[in-house]
Amino acid sequence: MKRAIVVGASAGIGRELAKILSGEGYLVGLASRRIGLLHALQRELPGASCVARLDVRRPEETREAFDALIREMGGVDLVVISAGVLFQDPSPEQEAETIAVNIAGFTALFRHAYDLFRARGGGQIVGISSVAAIRGGHGSPVYNASKAFVSSLMHGYRIRARRDGVRVLITDIRPGHVSTGMLEGQRGAFWVVSVDAAARRIAAAIRKGRRHAYVSPRWRLVAWAMRLLPDRLYCRFES
Repeated sequence: MKRAIVVGASAGIGRELAKILSGEGYLVGLASRRIGLLHALQRELPGASCVARLDVRRPEETREAFDALIREMGGVDLVVISAGVLFQDPSPEQEAETIAVNIAGFTALFRHAYDLFRARGGGQIVGISSVAAIRGGHGSPVYNASKAFVSSLMHGYRIRARRDGVRVLITDIRPGHVSTGMLEGQRGAFWVVSVDAAARRIAAAIRKGRRHAYVSPRWRLVAWAMRLLPDRLYCRFES
């Protein structure tokens, strides 16, 4: 049986992706801060699952809980890190939380998963980044910066895996606008994808062993435009 851990499975993309993986025959490890929501999700899954409370803001506790979940599952083949936060016009405290979750928490868990897969010779890690990784944004500059960090980190570890000579597949998922709680309060959202459609596309990228995937694919065009627009035009468009 294939085994997958979804971190951030209590809501949004992580929740829907856990359902799909369970339907595909995975033993799914559900991890999140909100344990009650995980137990509710567990009752909806068609296959076997395990549950663990995991708060990425506490790296040492996260690693311990992650390892305990792997032992309960008898191993793991796929790790999906979908935990993240977004605040519009964030306060300094909210910016600090964004850094703690999206950067520090992501890094600690990603490194731990990579080290485990390197030791055993292979595995797949999927990180949920964003089209926002491409360039800065005025609504939440720290969020864009955090997703740029996430994508750059995964790129670096992809190079490291090649250097280490191990088959650790790293998949960088870059959603555009997805109808999750994160989208609430954002003005001018377009090409909004339902959360279940986004999860299906991500599951397909996992099956195909993709290194990068945009959700939906037409957001690749937006990313291309974001890279090429001169700064003066991009800033006018963003504002």
